[in-house]
Amino acid sequence: MHITIDTASQFRDEFHRAGRANQFSYDGLGLLFEYLEEVSPDYDLDVVALCCEYSEDAPATIARDYSIDLNDANPEDDDYEEQCLNIVVLRLNNEGAYIGTTKAGTIVYSSF
Repeated sequence: MHITIDTASQFRDEFHRAGRANQFSYDGLGLLFEYLEEVSPDYDLDVVALCCEYSEDAPATIARDYSIDLNDANPEDDDYEEQCLNIVVLRLNNEGAYIGTTKAGTIVYSSF
Protein backbone atom coordinates (compact mmCIF):
# COMPACT_ATOMS: atom_id res chain seq x y z
CA MET A 1 0.00 0.00 0.00
CA HIS A 2 1.31 3.44 -0.94
CA ILE A 3 0.81 6.23 1.61
CA THR A 4 1.25 9.86 0.66
CA ILE A 5 2.90 11.85 3.42
CA ASP A 6 2.46 15.61 3.13
CA THR A 7 3.40 16.84 6.58
CA ALA A 8 5.92 16.18 9.31
CA SER A 9 2.98 15.34 11.58
CA GLN A 10 1.84 12.55 9.26
CA PHE A 11 5.45 11.36 9.03
CA ARG A 12 5.68 11.17 12.83
CA ASP A 13 2.33 9.35 12.99
CA GLU A 14 3.62 6.63 10.68
CA PHE A 15 6.56 5.99 13.04
CA HIS A 16 4.06 5.58 15.88
CA ARG A 17 1.91 3.20 13.83
CA ALA A 18 4.99 1.12 12.99
CA GLY A 19 5.95 0.82 16.66
CA ARG A 20 9.05 2.98 16.09
CA ALA A 21 7.95 6.09 17.99
CA ASN A 22 11.03 6.05 20.20
CA GLN A 23 13.56 5.59 17.39
CA PHE A 24 13.89 9.37 16.97
CA SER A 25 12.90 12.39 19.00
CA TYR A 26 10.05 14.65 17.91
CA ASP A 27 12.57 17.18 16.55
CA GLY A 28 14.66 14.41 15.02
CA LEU A 29 11.71 13.15 13.01
CA GLY A 30 11.06 16.70 11.84
CA LEU A 31 14.65 17.04 10.64
CA LEU A 32 14.51 13.67 8.88
CA PHE A 33 11.21 14.58 7.20
CA GLU A 34 12.61 17.92 5.96
CA TYR A 35 15.74 16.20 4.67
CA LEU A 36 13.79 13.55 2.77
CA GLU A 37 11.46 16.18 1.33
CA GLU A 38 14.47 18.08 0.04
CA VAL A 39 16.52 15.21 -1.40
CA SER A 40 13.75 12.83 -2.46
CA PRO A 41 10.30 14.45 -2.55
CA ASP A 42 8.72 11.32 -4.11
CA TYR A 43 10.15 8.99 -1.45
CA ASP A 44 7.93 5.98 -0.64
CA LEU A 45 7.88 5.85 3.14
CA ASP A 46 9.44 2.76 4.67
CA VAL A 47 9.74 3.37 8.40
CA VAL A 48 11.80 0.26 9.12
CA ALA A 49 14.28 1.08 6.33
CA LEU A 50 14.65 4.63 7.66
CA CYS A 51 15.34 3.25 11.14
CA CYS A 52 18.11 1.11 9.64
CA GLU A 53 19.59 3.89 7.51
CA TYR A 54 19.40 6.82 9.92
CA SER A 55 20.09 7.37 13.61
CA GLU A 56 19.85 10.05 16.26
CA ASP A 57 22.42 10.19 19.02
CA ALA A 58 24.35 12.52 21.30
CA PRO A 59 27.65 13.78 19.86
CA ALA A 60 29.68 11.81 22.44
CA THR A 61 27.92 8.57 21.48
CA ILE A 62 28.58 9.15 17.79
CA ALA A 63 32.21 10.00 18.53
CA ARG A 64 32.61 6.76 20.49
CA ASP A 65 30.77 4.57 17.95
CA TYR A 66 32.67 5.96 14.96
CA SER A 67 36.06 6.53 16.61
CA ILE A 68 35.92 10.28 16.12
CA ASP A 69 38.83 11.94 17.91
CA LEU A 70 37.63 14.62 20.32
CA ASN A 71 41.12 15.54 21.53
CA ASP A 72 40.80 18.99 19.96
CA ALA A 73 37.96 19.75 22.38
CA ASN A 74 39.03 21.01 25.80
CA PRO A 75 36.94 19.56 28.67
CA GLU A 76 37.86 22.54 30.83
CA ASP A 77 36.27 25.07 28.45
CA ASP A 78 32.73 26.29 29.10
CA ASP A 79 31.78 25.41 25.53
CA TYR A 80 33.19 21.86 25.61
CA GLU A 81 29.90 20.26 24.54
CA GLU A 82 29.64 22.71 21.64
CA GLN A 83 33.23 21.92 20.64
CA CYS A 84 32.39 18.18 20.61
CA LEU A 85 29.25 18.86 18.60
CA ASN A 86 31.22 20.84 16.02
CA ILE A 87 33.88 18.14 15.66
CA VAL A 88 31.26 15.42 15.18
CA VAL A 89 29.20 17.50 12.74
CA LEU A 90 32.32 18.26 10.69
CA ARG A 91 33.15 14.54 10.46
CA LEU A 92 29.57 13.63 9.55
CA ASN A 93 29.52 16.37 6.91
CA ASN A 94 32.75 14.99 5.45
CA GLU A 95 31.12 11.55 5.28
CA GLY A 96 27.96 13.02 3.70
CA ALA A 97 26.01 11.69 6.67
CA TYR A 98 24.89 14.80 8.59
CA ILE A 99 21.15 15.51 8.51
CA GLY A 100 20.75 18.03 11.33
CA THR A 101 21.00 18.87 15.01
CA THR A 102 17.95 18.97 17.25
CA LYS A 103 17.21 21.69 19.78
CA ALA A 104 18.29 19.23 22.49
CA GLY A 105 21.71 18.86 20.85
CA THR A 106 21.31 15.35 19.45
CA ILE A 107 22.35 14.70 15.87
CA VAL A 108 20.34 12.99 13.15
CA TYR A 109 22.64 11.29 10.66
CA SER A 110 22.90 8.61 8.05
CA SER A 111 24.53 5.54 9.53
CA PHE A 112 27.84 4.73 7.85
